[in-house]
Amino acid sequence: MANVTPDELPRQGPLTADEEAFLRAFARTIITVPRAFDADLLREQGMSMSEYTVLRLLSEAPDRRLRMNDLATAGALSLSGTSRIVDRLEAQSLVRRQRCPSDRRGYHAVLTDAGFDRLRQAWPVHLASVRRHVFDHLPTADLAAFTAALERFATDVPCPETPVGTDPTDPSQPGHTP
Repeated sequence: MANVTPDELPRQGPLTADEEAFLRAFARTIITVPRAFDADLLREQGMSMSEYTVLRLLSEAPDRRLRMNDLATAGALSLSGTSRIVDRLEAQSLVRRQRCPSDRRGYHAVLTDAGFDRLRQAWPVHLASVRRHVFDHLPTADLAAFTAALERFATDVPCPETPVGTDPTDPSQPGHTP
């Protein structure tokens, strides 16, 4: 701290009116937009946003497979929540579990052809939802600059682990996120 200049110290004092307005709008957005995506997918496809996300992540992975813990991390879900989602998708033959050859204790979630087809079926609904709830509200925004700022948020602020005993994918738990 001895080498820190006054310009590098965090600003002190209350937020400006513009900063406060941004913070409140940002907080509302990070709650309402994912809920809107989830509601649209549930209504039109009978699929939750979490299920869609698992299918999407698997579709983007090499050989359409990920270790369960990597899938949980990539989806910002708990391991138990991911396991429940994979259970539901497995019951529909959209995903299958396969023992990890390098670690016999671990499992991969593998996207089936039926799962890939189901993702392709749901994709237009999700795309329309994203456009309606996000991009239709940003017609003149500098998306490159906005994306860079969001990426800085994501990399500069560490994402804490889900507290033991809580699961944000479980509707009965505090902090549930659909």
